[in-house]
Amino acid sequence: MQLRLRRFLRLAPLILALLSACDSVPITGRSRFRAAVSIDQEIALGLDAYPKITGEHKEITHGPQFDMVQRVMKRIVPFASPLVQQYHGKNFAWECKLLDAKIVNAWCLPGGKMAFYTGILPICQDEAGIAVVMSHEIAHAIASHSAERMSTTMLVKAGLAGTSLALGDKPEDQARNELILGALGLGAQFGLMLPYSRKHESEADEIGLHLLVQAGYDPYAAVRLWDRMAKLGSGGPEWMSTHPASKNRSRRLAELIPSVLKKYGKSRPKP
Repeated sequence: MQLRLRRFLRLAPLILALLSACDSVPITGRSRFRAAVSIDQEIALGLDAYPKITGEHKEITHGPQFDMVQRVMKRIVPFASPLVQQYHGKNFAWECKLLDAKIVNAWCLPGGKMAFYTGILPICQDEAGIAVVMSHEIAHAIASHSAERMSTTMLVKAGLAGTSLALGDKPEDQARNELILGALGLGAQFGLMLPYSRKHESEADEIGLHLLVQAGYDPYAAVRLWDRMAKLGSGGPEWMSTHPASKNRSRRLAELIPSVLKKYGKSRPKP
């Protein structure tokens, strides 16, 4: 028993160090756990991944759709960059590629490297819809959600490793250990990891809404977009999803809009 305890205590300094690394999220002010994943490391990961991911599909470099995506980026980035500088002390090299694929998705890597797939454009419908999606994806990068997710994963793995050491590594313990760790792994997935992802999505909605309003777009375009998403179906119950249900996102955004408009001295009639 003492040997198992000593094994577990070996990881205690690592776990304590991870737990002590905290900061707050821009705009929302949420206090969150973040380990030693620096912004420079984030940016390096994004730069490395960008050509690999975008290289999987044909890039569209001209035409009305391309022009619209670039126009949206040029309107939003001037309001995103000050946040990056304020909270990270860095400047992102913003870029957005339009990829010819039926994938209904868009993303922004750490460092400001983005991509839109043509498959999402019909759901966006217009420039305001593209702005909703882009401001949301940019918000993920501003808030360093990828670093937070990596940090949480590190903490969970450290905890599971500590549990494994405490349980023992004798052959007769193996079956029992697998059962216990399997249960903990399931709990880590459904009780910790996915809720954090949903929290990130909701937070990116809120931060993105601020960018949307500052850039002069109709914030109610965000409500309309998620209403359209809701009609497509969620594909599963919210508690097993990495994204909040579309109808819930639409409702929450509608509640946030008046205060965000007031903050920036703007007004938009609800359609």
